[in-house]
Amino acid sequence: MSGLNKVMILGNLGRDPELKDANGTPVTNFSVATSKTWTDKSGEKKDKVEWHNVTAFGKLAEISSKYLTKGRQVFVEGELQTRS
Repeated sequence: MSGLNKVMILGNLGRDPELKDANGTPVTNFSVATSKTWTDKSGEKKDKVEWHNVTAFGKLAEISSKYLTKGRQVFVEGELQTRS
């Protein structure tokens, strides 16, 4: 049985995308912030922000660097990959 590696993120861009060239392939990196709000046992509202580093390749990298800007809401769908 094979596994499933799929992620969907809806959040706001933390910075403008950075377009680079990697051996002839366009690569864009940007960060997306997601937030969660809840009320703790004492009734106090709590917020937590999680930052996600996103990398796009090829034509998608070119398009994202052209149209995305800091603060804009984005929906990202893809797969998770761990890097060191």
